[in-house]
Amino acid sequence: MLDTTKNYCTLYLLRHGETEWNVSHIVQGHKDSPLTANGLEQAAKTARELKDIKFDAIFSSDLLRAQRTAEIIKLERDLAIQTSHLLRERSFGHYEGMDKDNYHAATQAFFEKLQSLTEAENWQYKFGSDVESDEELVNRFMVKLREIAVAYPGKTIMVVTHGGCLRTFLMKMGHVKYGTLPAGAFQNAGYMKVRSDGLEFIIEEVKGLKTI
Repeated sequence: MLDTTKNYCTLYLLRHGETEWNVSHIVQGHKDSPLTANGLEQAAKTARELKDIKFDAIFSSDLLRAQRTAEIIKLERDLAIQTSHLLRERSFGHYEGMDKDNYHAATQAFFEKLQSLTEAENWQYKFGSDVESDEELVNRFMVKLREIAVAYPGKTIMVVTHGGCLRTFLMKMGHVKYGTLPAGAFQNAGYMKVRSDGLEFIIEEVKGLKTI
């Protein structure tokens, strides 16, 4: 049988290594914090795991935690890291920099309202005017993935991004049921392998995912 997907782009979608704010349970969003020593080692471990894969290009979120991870994954590869704001974590607006306990207290009423909404309404629900909904996040993330897939048919590309992007992408693709992946479900330096022609996405492997 003819393989109609042989010219699909192969995407390795990777979450950045652990950061200081991950450890301190502080909401990051578009704000940044450095990788911890553990985060550096997580990235190095994944780099060793992927060392035999020939990447044709490397893309990264323009946030520093993702760029630093991309630099480690890059190893000795003679490739420039191309950055994009479309690969950023969800914008948490005025909640960014807040510790998780205060964040959960401030958003408790919003979370309670979610229980009465349909799945379609949940996708569009916003915790504030400056906070991205799941739909807004996954749509701009997928715009960049489609752009990369179309530009690199038959090639293998590394994309370093964030946990929020990856978990919403998995739910959007129907790989897991909506609402079954909590924040932090996609582990630091975990990754998935996806093939795409810019329209269709085929998830072939997911490594580093914990479900509830």
